Amino acid sequence: MKLRVSAVQYHLHTIQSFEEFAHQCEHYIKTAEEFGAEFVLFPEFFTTQLLSIGKGKKIDDLPSFTEQYRELFSNFAKQTNMHIIAGTQVLEKNGKLYNTAHLFYPDGRIGVQAKLHITPTEVNEWNMEAGDSFQIFETEKGKMAILTCYDIEFPEIVRMAKAKGADVIFCPSCTDDRHGFHRVRYTSHARAIENQVYVVLTGTVGSLPTVDFMRANFGQAVIITPNDIPFPPQGILVEGEINNDMIVTADLDLELLYEVRVHGSVTTWRDRRTDLYTDWEK
Repeated sequence: MKLRVSAVQYHLHTIQSFEEFAHQCEHYIKTAEEFGAEFVLFPEFFTTQLLSIGKGKKIDDLPSFTEQYRELFSNFAKQTNMHIIAGTQVLEKNGKLYNTAHLFYPDGRIGVQAKLHITPTEVNEWNMEAGDSFQIFETEKGKMAILTCYDIEFPEIVRMAKAKGADVIFCPSCTDDRHGFHRVRYTSHARAIENQVYVVLTGTVGSLPTVDFMRANFGQAVIITPNDIPFPPQGILVEGEINNDMIVTADLDLELLYEVRVHGSVTTWRDRRTDLYTDWEK
């Protein structure tokens, strides 16, 4: 089975209205549709662009856009018949803020996954809370997981995703410099090798001069494979140009994953030494 995936290098810049945000998102959606994508990934925190509307908006104001955000992307998914992983939107629950990824299904369903590991900036500057539950998303093209940025740096959670049947890990990300970017990028490659899965990663580009902690962005979209024949030698199906406003697209062949898990040069998932170290258990 194959699925075509597009990943958006979302360009952050100051806007004047929600309608302007919607038009920019529609541009990426239509581009992915023209490429025949079945799944589209947006970056983490791309909705912080909404805080540039007017003056003085803070992260606590972002949840007020949730209803509009959900309606917008739900309509996109229905109209295009695509699965849209619309990055993350900050949700408020019982007075606490959660950085939450959203999956919009073509049939109108909305799946959510709160970020599980929170960076010091999110805690200290934005008063974010970590999610406390993890799920796998069932689709017509198999099982997927959504792990946001810092989450991918923890091997245990990706091991759990694979044990629960996920073949593709979607990783919306937002990093402000080369150090953070490469942490997420290198660990994404490691997770693909360890678990013999695809990792679809993207990040924000551009800047929001009036939004605290979103003034600098360093991002690139990439679709990562295990490092084995019949995949590309560097484990990269496609990647964007760093910090450019663009979208990348590639086909993921799930049968190749199943093949290398059994007959690959290495069989990392099968060869786990669970007699020596703890592994995820149901």
